[in-house]
Amino acid sequence: MSILLEIIQGLGSILLGLINIYVWVIIITALLSFVNPDPHNPIVQLLHRVTQPAYRLVRRFIRTDFNGLDLAPLVIIVALQVILVLLSALLHSL
Repeated sequence: MSILLEIIQGLGSILLGLINIYVWVIIITALLSFVNPDPHNPIVQLLHRVTQPAYRLVRRFIRTDFNGLDLAPLVIIVALQVILVLLSALLHSL
């Protein structure tokens, strides 16, 4: 049973790391939207391909346009932080 618990904790730690990386990707994409980078840049295209599904999901349920400012990244980051806290508490209680 101990090995199974360690595997679950290891997978949970990997998931926490991936969520943290995705939060940073969202932050970088939001900051890039202020400077209007070259849309043909492969890194910019990758960032948009990774973040647009989450943006579309949030925009479908919540009106995120606030006087021309898109709040979808903020909503996503807050939701991911809540998930991080809950998952971290769950992993530490095992």
